[in-house]
Amino acid sequence: MSDPLIEAAIRRLSNWGRWGAEDEIGTVNLITPGKRREAAELVVTGETYSLAIPFDRDGPQPHRDRRLNPQHTMLQTGTDLRAGVQELSVDGWGYADDMFCMAAHGATHWDSLAHAFWDYRMYNDRPCTLVDAAGAHRNSISRLSDRIVTRAVLLDLPRALGLEWLDQAHRITVAEIERTLEQQRAEVRAGDIVLLRTGNMKRARRDGDWDGYTYADEPGPGFEALAWFHREDIAGAATDTWAFEVTPSESERIWLPLHAVGITHMGMLFGENFHLDVLAEACERLQRWEFMLAAPSLPLTGATASPINPLAIF
Repeated sequence: MSDPLIEAAIRRLSNWGRWGAEDEIGTVNLITPGKRREAAELVVTGETYSLAIPFDRDGPQPHRDRRLNPQHTMLQTGTDLRAGVQELSVDGWGYADDMFCMAAHGATHWDSLAHAFWDYRMYNDRPCTLVDAAGAHRNSISRLSDRIVTRAVLLDLPRALGLEWLDQAHRITVAEIERTLEQQRAEVRAGDIVLLRTGNMKRARRDGDWDGYTYADEPGPGFEALAWFHREDIAGAATDTWAFEVTPSESERIWLPLHAVGITHMGMLFGENFHLDVLAEACERLQRWEFMLAAPSLPLTGATASPINPLAIF
């Protein structure tokens, strides 16, 4: 496959080999022990905000491409106990048990570096065939299960631009990022995670459904912003959108070109479906847009993503 735009970005932004031939975590290497100590020093009030959407069957997935919203099934219940059908129950003692089934990318999640391919390769020049029916044999999300605790910065773009939300298909520019940082009197540092609030989730949920949220035009970063992430040594970025990047894309060839460059070649951590509205209100009230973010992946062996419950701690 050939795409001049993508190939030019790869030449400028690739991190293949930067952290060694065996590396499987990419830009998360920038979250050092010192960076975690820096993040811990930001905790002053102890206020904590979850950035996850509810994990239930009313989520944003439209049951396309085999992706399902989380499905919750009860295995044992109190009504089972009262009916006398729990084998281990004795004199009113019993228990409840349940299970979940969901797509790894189905709710709030991190993408692993095994999620996206370009020219049949994945991050750090590994063949795409290392992801097979048994899962990802390299670049699995499980590599991040003890890594993602760092300083984070919320960029509340609609607030800075005087909007309720960004228009669908709005491409976030570096000028808009820098304007937002200036208005917030905030700064980014190497090893940070940047949370980009577009207002798209708020827009989609205004009528109580997910209309126009998935497989639709959506705001997000393009190649210009991706180059800014690289220049600033950002460890990861997440959005309140379904696909992370702007759609329609800047590429005439493929649908999500930032995945091909950002994940496959930069090895950058991408997060999607982050709920950022309550966090934005807290940041506005506190006049503070930096905080500690604790958002480790689950140790899901061979997975290409992990559901998460990111916590912003002030």
